[in-house]
Amino acid sequence: MSTIIYDARLIKTYEAFLGLCEYTNKEESFIEILWQGLIEDSELMKEFMYYLDNHALLDQIRFEGYGLTDLYFWKMREYNYYSDWGKNTEECNKESLVLETFYAMVDMKKNPEEYRKRLGTDEGMDRFR
Repeated sequence: MSTIIYDARLIKTYEAFLGLCEYTNKEESFIEILWQGLIEDSELMKEFMYYLDNHALLDQIRFEGYGLTDLYFWKMREYNYYSDWGKNTEECNKESLVLETFYAMVDMKKNPEEYRKRLGTDEGMDRFR
């Protein structure tokens, strides 16, 4: 008789992930792409699980010199730019920014050249695309 080891962490993580996506009104395509990216990247999944437990970014992984905290603040600057407030307001959904940060890391790993252009400091701080 063999022993079955059941690890419910991914199931609980998926449930929490779906709850965050519902709370932030993310589209189905966003949800599918982000979850697939998390499943395929164990380090990124570890970071996401840490976020769920602590509501803070562990920020241990780097890609192209950028960590999740870098991408979070980049996404926040982008939000401030497009909302034309010039600063972060109460209306800004921080949970949505976190999901978009993880999405950006997944996408950056697939399209590093695109993100080198978008995040490059040689073009000025107010250039987003």
